Amino acid sequence: MSTTAPFPEGRPPAAFPGGAELFGLTPAVAHLNHGSFGAVPLPVAEVQRRLAEEATADPDAFFIGVPDRIAAARERVAAHLGADPEGLAFVANATEAANLALDALRLDADDEVLVTDHGYGTVVAAAERRARTTTVELGLDLPDEDAVREAVLAGVTPRTRAVLLDHISSPTARLLSTPRLLADLRERGIATVIDGAHAPGMLADPLAGEPDFWFGNLHKWAYAPAGTAVLAVAPAYRARVAPPVPSWEDGRGFPRSVEFRATVDYTGWLAAPEGLDLIERLGAADVRAHNARLAAYGTESLLDGLPGATPLPYGEGLAIRSLRLPGGLARTKAEAAALREEIAARLGHRVLVWNWPTGGGIRLSGQIYNRPEEYERLTADLRKLLAGG
Repeated sequence: MSTTAPFPEGRPPAAFPGGAELFGLTPAVAHLNHGSFGAVPLPVAEVQRRLAEEATADPDAFFIGVPDRIAAARERVAAHLGADPEGLAFVANATEAANLALDALRLDADDEVLVTDHGYGTVVAAAERRARTTTVELGLDLPDEDAVREAVLAGVTPRTRAVLLDHISSPTARLLSTPRLLADLRERGIATVIDGAHAPGMLADPLAGEPDFWFGNLHKWAYAPAGTAVLAVAPAYRARVAPPVPSWEDGRGFPRSVEFRATVDYTGWLAAPEGLDLIERLGAADVRAHNARLAAYGTESLLDGLPGATPLPYGEGLAIRSLRLPGGLARTKAEAAALREEIAARLGHRVLVWNWPTGGGIRLSGQIYNRPEEYERLTADLRKLLAGG
């Protein structure tokens, strides 16, 4: 992990061949925030559309057969992620997965769950509802994964039952969960619950380190429709995962008992493997490398063009990058949201602005539909905006 790394020779990455044409995004906006909601490629959207037509044409046949079709889709997704399909379940999103995982731990009110100050709000809130939480203050300046590991381990107490840790932190784009840290926690008898919301499609081996619970969104970097995520559970905990509501698949146990929800819309889950298949056809390593290089270029552009902006330590190969804005901007959620919407409304750029008590920052994404000039234009527009223009 490094704190600064100027883009090699100042050259931006070339456009990804055919990348922009795969998406139906409006050209009126620069979409530099893929990390929040993702974007569905047109071929995947077409598969989902055909599935919806099938469900409409013969509902009985569709819903009677859907549990087996979900299982088949799960097998395909598991193969891409390097997961055991019998320990993987489709869920709606990472927050739902966090709730299922924490319930499976059967925590008492006095049990302690360790979280960090980089955690995603609703996921941390799920832990706070179930047990005593202690926050490890990582701050913004820890230089590398080893420093993160030491800080987390230093926060462990005899009462710690579980550690809830981001794989890649959402606002600050830090790689926090590593195989070495997971092994250290396992040796201490502490359960690991890993929020891998950004990992599928971005990391080559998202389940490295074998956490007890791991969950990731497929609608971000894995090109799946919205409402599509997965929860991976280690064998020792699978029988403890209870479905949120009773269903006719309860007798089959995890994962089917969690997945079947009567007459809900399953088309996103059934189309999800198509997104990962598309990444493989494009060349998964090429997609990951391009997106990481583009995010790096965009960040360097902002750092060069915004006096007072400072870099955050970052993980190599990540397609999201963050920096701190100058002047102590975005200290609160309200301030961050207001600046985000002003950048969108006045400048036509979609970015994430995150808050921090001493001044927040901006997070950029790199995706195959993006172009270097979008980041250059953001830099010029944002410099004028922050200067009062």
